[in-house]
Amino acid sequence: MRKLTVIALAAAVATLNVAAAQPIRQTTNDWRDAFRQLEDEDWPTPNRERRATGAPGPDYWQQDVDYDIDIHLNERTKVLTGSATVTYTNNAPDELDFLWYLLDQNRFRDDSIAVMTETVGGGGRAASRVGGSMPEGVSAYSVRRRDRLENDGYGFNITAVTDADGADMDHTIVDTLMRIDLDDTLETGDSVTFTIEWNYRLIETQVVGGRAGWECFEETSDTGGDCIYQIAQWFPRAAVFSDYEGWHNKAFLGRGEFGLEFGDYNVSITVPQDFIVSATGVLQNPEEVLTQSQRQRLEEARTADEPVFIVTPSEARANERRGTRSEATWEFSAENVRDYAWAGSRKFIWDAVGVEQDGEGEAPDLVMAMSFYPNESEPLWSSFSTRAVEHTLEVYNSFAFPYPYPVAQSIAGPQGGMEYPMITFNGGTYGRPVEDDDGNLSYSLGAKRGLIGVIIHEIGHIYFPMVVNTDERQWTWMDEGVNSFLQFEAERLWEEDFPVRRGDPHTITSYMVSRDQMPIMTQSDSILQFGPNAYSKPTIALVILRETVLGRELFDEAFQTYARRWRFRRPTPYDFFRTMEEVSGVDLDWFWRGWFYSTDHVDISIDRVIEGTLNTENPEIENALAAQIEADRAESLTEVRNREDGLSTYAESNPEVIEFYSRTDRHAVTNRQREAYERFRDGLEEYEEEIIDRGDRFYYVDLSNQGGVVMPVILEFTFANGETDLVRIPAEIWRYNPVNTTWVYRTQREVVSVELDPLWETADADRTDNYYPPRIEPTRLEMYRSSSSSSNMMDDMDRRVTRDDIQDRPE
Repeated sequence: MRKLTVIALAAAVATLNVAAAQPIRQTTNDWRDAFRQLEDEDWPTPNRERRATGAPGPDYWQQDVDYDIDIHLNERTKVLTGSATVTYTNNAPDELDFLWYLLDQNRFRDDSIAVMTETVGGGGRAASRVGGSMPEGVSAYSVRRRDRLENDGYGFNITAVTDADGADMDHTIVDTLMRIDLDDTLETGDSVTFTIEWNYRLIETQVVGGRAGWECFEETSDTGGDCIYQIAQWFPRAAVFSDYEGWHNKAFLGRGEFGLEFGDYNVSITVPQDFIVSATGVLQNPEEVLTQSQRQRLEEARTADEPVFIVTPSEARANERRGTRSEATWEFSAENVRDYAWAGSRKFIWDAVGVEQDGEGEAPDLVMAMSFYPNESEPLWSSFSTRAVEHTLEVYNSFAFPYPYPVAQSIAGPQGGMEYPMITFNGGTYGRPVEDDDGNLSYSLGAKRGLIGVIIHEIGHIYFPMVVNTDERQWTWMDEGVNSFLQFEAERLWEEDFPVRRGDPHTITSYMVSRDQMPIMTQSDSILQFGPNAYSKPTIALVILRETVLGRELFDEAFQTYARRWRFRRPTPYDFFRTMEEVSGVDLDWFWRGWFYSTDHVDISIDRVIEGTLNTENPEIENALAAQIEADRAESLTEVRNREDGLSTYAESNPEVIEFYSRTDRHAVTNRQREAYERFRDGLEEYEEEIIDRGDRFYYVDLSNQGGVVMPVILEFTFANGETDLVRIPAEIWRYNPVNTTWVYRTQREVVSVELDPLWETADADRTDNYYPPRIEPTRLEMYRSSSSSSNMMDDMDRRVTRDDIQDRPE
């Protein structure tokens, strides 16, 4: 560590005389104001709908859309046929001459924008070729999927749109949207009622992809080879009309999810009589679709200490049979939801347990946590699914608000993970044990933890965005990033060392230095690396904001305020940013700019540390220090070699030249020095004497911001006695210069080393420059031998050539 003896406490300022004839030259630098405010620059101006505090304003509004739906599943043809009577209430200050509706199944039409614009390697997937190179191959999966899209006739068939009197209404379909023209202008505060009739063919999820569809199982000696149906985006849904954008009528390309309006639903679902159905809302006719035993078990589950089977594994296995021609209609009702989904199968096992909560007068005090799954998912699902739902409710309630609905459901099936109000699709292959030839079941630790993780994530989505109704099409991170942050908190509270995918800051560093990184605020369909950008980076930004920048108390209060302000409303990022600042009392514009608006990364370096000690002017101390410094300096190599060669100096050969200065230590204290020190002490003020006698050490830490994102600086000083001191310096240390700065640490103990970010909490991308003095970096090396070989066609064909063959060849 470099040392510096400070001779004085003040520095003189020198002036330069510049000749009048010399031209003035403007200096340049790369300084930028990392702490410039975002208000009225990147953020919209507050208004009466959305206040500068981040809260909804006195004139905030949103539309209401209610549905009465009848839907029928034809199991043989895999076709859904439905009719919806819609009541649309205009709460906007605008008059409406038409309404836009979402037809998301149209994305699977072979002439849709989504299908027609699919590119090689698009959407963050690894490309099979780089532009200009020859393609290396094509997957059988992609060809099979394309065959389905071209031949199976997917997409909505709108068979009628009629008004309350049964008269036809003009409507126009534009890709995944439908505009319904109104006969009369819809004034503010008025409602209009109309009916839409439709049908469409369900997709096979594992072949075509998407967020819903069906999966059929192979027939075995124990099962009938039945199917699971997960039904979502299945009816024409009202597009958003908002105060900040008007109609949200961007086509659905498959990634950016769904901004929707809240409303009440009454849904009748007609399926084969032996199906078990799970849906958004509360079952209204259990006496018609459940046995007496099932109804009794459902009631017992409300007060049980652990999940209770409503439909047991043996009952589900016995229920798997083909050929029933009878049907049953399940009736559900849901209030104040922004979407609706359901699932059905004769394979379903069903378990449930009641979860108590303090509804605070605005939510139910008892929530039914439930799971539906086939025997192929046992024993994992009965062991963990409903318990993971219960755990998620408890953690999210503490961070946000009481769960607002009477049920929370986890459904196994083909969809790997997707959320809807009160119901989530979890699974794909998650939680399906492997069976060996002897019929023994086993599952991996990864399968168990993967199942728990996906259930936490999807149940968490019922809070964000199903209640806090964010615009996922524009700002995916408000949905996925915020929810993944809370998923990280819930996983950390599930068990010790739970292997979380996202949340610990060091896991984002490779993305933050990658070539294709994009700002978090990028529109969903344009993001290159979707997972890191929309999930991981905002998750880790919020973890750092909570643990490092604000601290838990300030963060938790601000975050909960945001969640409660905007439940059942539609926030924008600016409402979130402003709420976090207003409630915490901390200016965070620098944080939003670096983490959400830029592609910079975190990389702070300790460039140098200088140890400064005050000159006491005491010759007894200073002369000895000077002597020690001289003794510590390496001896002249020439003098060392002269002695080794037996050479003597002139003075050694001629002692008569040795006199006073040769015999006297030049660092010896003189009387004049002692007198000067006495005069120096007499002239000191009392506080100056105290400073000098205290023996302070000043450590000048030179820092550079090599990544671009300004961040708090966390330094751990280690002393000669082994003790440490952790110092947290706010990000404003960079306010004068966001590239280079120096900070001074004062102590009376000797510092032997300094480490930057010792707890790995800031996502610093390069830790090799986080230590002073620098340390040797360890790594493990693999020993390898060359395995190259040349192609030999003769050898490959087992063709041998003899010397006689060579000698006999024609010339």
